[in-house]
Amino acid sequence: MPKEGFGPHGNEYKYEEPEFRVTDEVRRSFDDNGFIIVRGLMDSVETGKIKKSLEEYGLVEKYSYGVPDSSGREPRVLLWSYCGNDVLGLVPRCEKVVSTCEQLMGGDELYHYHTKIMMKDAKKGGSFEWHQDYGYWYKNGVLKPDLMSMFLAVDPCVKENGGLQVLVGSHKAGRIDHNFDGGQQGADKERVEHLKKVYEHFQVNLQPGDAILFHSNLLHSSGPNDSAQRRWAFNCSYNKKSNNPVKKHHHPCYNKLTKVSNNAIKECEIYCEPEGKDFVDPSTDETVKAGSKPAEEK
Repeated sequence: MPKEGFGPHGNEYKYEEPEFRVTDEVRRSFDDNGFIIVRGLMDSVETGKIKKSLEEYGLVEKYSYGVPDSSGREPRVLLWSYCGNDVLGLVPRCEKVVSTCEQLMGGDELYHYHTKIMMKDAKKGGSFEWHQDYGYWYKNGVLKPDLMSMFLAVDPCVKENGGLQVLVGSHKAGRIDHNFDGGQQGADKERVEHLKKVYEHFQVNLQPGDAILFHSNLLHSSGPNDSAQRRWAFNCSYNKKSNNPVKKHHHPCYNKLTKVSNNAIKECEIYCEPEGKDFVDPSTDETVKAGSKPAEEK
């Protein structure tokens, strides 16, 4: 890892073994901005295995669902609770992901809260409205915003195909009230407009294998995909063991997360093992109003 970060906010880092580590400078960058970007967190072999797992085994067709935005267009989500031992399950268990997140969150033990694949089809994929993840996880009985996520680009995730946007440092504004905006939970729009005058609106551009790691109170959104290029991203979220939810809901309460080595994904030949993942049925998720299933689309 470079001694200092690069990029416009000094918080971009290139993943290199064995030099990559969370230094005091990296932690300060995360604390100040609410996120860091790690270029090449997964290499082309690892990213290729993730794509194969998603494209060739029917998971998207069987388990994904739309979440309409305020205009009625639908990005799609594939969401599950428990990791497992296949390629998709090893990503959130991988040492370079979990330990980095733990160090960014102060060194406390984290557990896997859930993983989701966020998909925007070419020419028709919808937006994700401005929101904080904790804005609706709060409603799940999680008492503190001691959660974070790793958003990994499977395809290029850029402005043209609906890439991620953030308000830099907005995690410091605290939790904002969220209500339904279409089928999604969106942050109070008037509040967001005021916060845009305080915090820089930044477009995050990622290539396959790049990742942004961000705090659960960071305001973020993504626009529609009007381009000819699909946009898929792998998003795994973590909660602190000490922040165990006070009620049962559609995401897991604390369960021990067993880390695997940084070579585990490359060595894994189990591409799809859906048993035990507990794919979320959107009818049980009070934080979304799901739209169509793939079979319902014309």
